Amino acid sequence: KKMSKFESVGTRFTQHYYTVFDKNRANLRNLYGDNSLFTFEGKKYQGKNNIIQALVGLPFKRVRHKVITCDSQPSLGGGINVLVSGQLIVDDSPHPLNFCQMFHLAPANNSFYCSNDIFRLNYG
Repeated sequence: KKMSKFESVGTRFTQHYYTVFDKNRANLRNLYGDNSLFTFEGKKYQGKNNIIQALVGLPFKRVRHKVITCDSQPSLGGGINVLVSGQLIVDDSPHPLNFCQMFHLAPANNSFYCSNDIFRLNYG
């Protein structure tokens, strides 16, 4: 089945985001904008500088994301909502952590940037 444009953009963004995150999360900076919002486990950050500071400050050295599902929908104003679920392997822990993450990709300059990002670990 052929992917629609928004599904293709959502999937490509997701692959790029986690590849960069797992190599050097400081390099995610240009995926966010000055007004972007990020909520990590209930803590809120605004603006790309604050978001990157929060991501770089996370208490692990190495991380690997394994995406299990990635669902995308078009949103009003030409944006794209992306919901990801998967597993995180932190440092050398034998126990993967389940997570879900929501991105809203907003259109800008014939491309997209991440205007909203919500991350939660899934317990239970």
